[in-house]
Amino acid sequence: MTARRRTARARLAGAPFLRRIQTLPEKIDPTNYPFDIPVFSRSIDLTLSSKVTFFVGENGSGKSTLLEALAEVCGFNPEGGNRDHHRATFAERSPLAQALRLSWQPKVTEGFFLRAESFYNFATYIEQVSDLRAYGGKSLLEQSHGESFLSLFNHRFEQGVYILDEPEAALSPQRQLTFLKVVHDLATPGQAQFLIASHSPILLSYPGAVLFDLDGDQVQEIDYRDTSHYLLTRDFLNSPQSFFKHLFVDDGEEPRDEN
Repeated sequence: MTARRRTARARLAGAPFLRRIQTLPEKIDPTNYPFDIPVFSRSIDLTLSSKVTFFVGENGSGKSTLLEALAEVCGFNPEGGNRDHHRATFAERSPLAQALRLSWQPKVTEGFFLRAESFYNFATYIEQVSDLRAYGGKSLLEQSHGESFLSLFNHRFEQGVYILDEPEAALSPQRQLTFLKVVHDLATPGQAQFLIASHSPILLSYPGAVLFDLDGDQVQEIDYRDTSHYLLTRDFLNSPQSFFKHLFVDDGEEPRDEN
């Protein structure tokens, strides 16, 4: 970790509310989903040291599965939402949620779980049951996907734990920077903690964040500049043609060497 990132992490005031994420070994059955995903086939024991934590990895690595289970244990709706509409009984929790144990100091009950893929369903629900003034006074369904995301972030994110699954899905690069300002304004004074799954090099660059890589058979802390997301984006922007000459080869045609 660079000195700049260590300094930035120190500026995120106070310790996070959620301090530790563990799985119980006796709950793990590698023959059944999701424990057949390599990263869940053995016990997880993560210590969270920052108010902003990212989970990175390829599609299928288990990022969304982990965040959904965390949301369940926190009492949030696993389809997206907060504690006002959730599965109430432990027996209804997913196998991974039943295997998780969370350590808090202090315990926090406020927050929100955002799933980009099911946000339309959440927005429809809000249209039916809530006062739209709490969301800026305009229907989330009458805004673009990105605008509705930011309306939620700006008007409903205050204090608590926010579990966000690929929030960049609806956000342009400029809007991603706006989102980082929201994160900064809440995390820096210690009001909120963020657990985010993301592929976005822009979001992953947030100063002071801790990144956990779920590729492989165990969770590993990783530096932003060592993530495949950063490396691939950097290399592509530096030399897109070197990628195109391998991607766009006609059948039977050998890649051309431009050197």
